Amino acid sequence: MERRGVRRSRSEEEEESYFVSMADMMVGLLFIFIILLLYFALQFRQTTDTLTSAGQTRREILETLKERLDKRLKPYNLTVRIDAETGVLSLPNSILFDTGQFELKPAGRQAVGIVADELAAVLPCYADRLPGGPACRGKPVAANKIDAIFIEGHTDSDPLSGGGVLRDNMDLSALRATNTFRQLTDAHPELEQLVNRSGHQPVPILGVAGYGERRPVPDAAGTPDQIKAQNRRIDLRFLMVTPRSAEGAAMSRILEQPR
Repeated sequence: MERRGVRRSRSEEEEESYFVSMADMMVGLLFIFIILLLYFALQFRQTTDTLTSAGQTRREILETLKERLDKRLKPYNLTVRIDAETGVLSLPNSILFDTGQFELKPAGRQAVGIVADELAAVLPCYADRLPGGPACRGKPVAANKIDAIFIEGHTDSDPLSGGGVLRDNMDLSALRATNTFRQLTDAHPELEQLVNRSGHQPVPILGVAGYGERRPVPDAAGTPDQIKAQNRRIDLRFLMVTPRSAEGAAMSRILEQPR
């Protein structure tokens, strides 16, 4: 009887030890889960803060450019529009191109030259530069950098008439954007020295896109002719460096260091 009692006691001790070990393991796993949860919460907060900060920097760029451009373009009766949420600065088409044409008018070349002046004055504080590129003057270099600026051509919905090199509004918008890009960089070649270093190789921040009539102004109002006039435009779309691309740039710099 005593031996049976001893056996029962040992069996109970083993079961109790097993449950204690399982409890300890579960507590340990729960502790690890809490640590991981805190880590990811911290990473999410840092990423959110970075994106918010980048958005504020982009708003600052757009508002600065609008203030400077409105003063200088006033003699041309040209007012730029900005959308800080989407990062777009819009130039009305009326002074830039004649209907159905992709070559800048004389007044359009002058207006785009003024835009180039202001971009060259403002952007160096918000972008990386190639050696010999324009320096940031008058203010500290921003922590948040520009990833890319797309010069986008847009048209109204009226189809093109006649033949020639243009098949449709997509061709027209792309050539208008391309000619605007060329006028900007002809006026200030140093704009092509502004680059994005978030990849393995620095790439120019200026690019070109044409959308034809596919992206009308969402809040356009007025008569049909007035709405069409608002849709005929050149947009400068600003994209900021994201946390992921910033991490890639830092890693690239580490890998490129001599060993």
